[in-house]
Amino acid sequence: MKHLITSHPYYVVTRKIEDHIQSSEETEHELRMYTERIDCSTKTFLMKNVFDVSYKSLNPEQGFLYLHTNQGVHSFHVKQDPRPFIQAYKELNSK
Repeated sequence: MKHLITSHPYYVVTRKIEDHIQSSEETEHELRMYTERIDCSTKTFLMKNVFDVSYKSLNPEQGFLYLHTNQGVHSFHVKQDPRPFIQAYKELNSK
């Protein structure tokens, strides 16, 4: 059984146009960190392929969490402080 180390919510905004009216829907997802991988709603990143995790604040309420991987940089829109998630990643990779 795989042990969940930590998780962090992220948000995806989907925009659509129906009858010439644009609308958007925001859905909440979760990044889940395990010893050997990080999962998001659409992809799994093996920990050996994740080089770093960083954060860029847009304002006090939101920002982007970045996974730097061998497949490029993947961004996740976040509204909560991601420092515990980043710290868990750094602790896991210092072992």
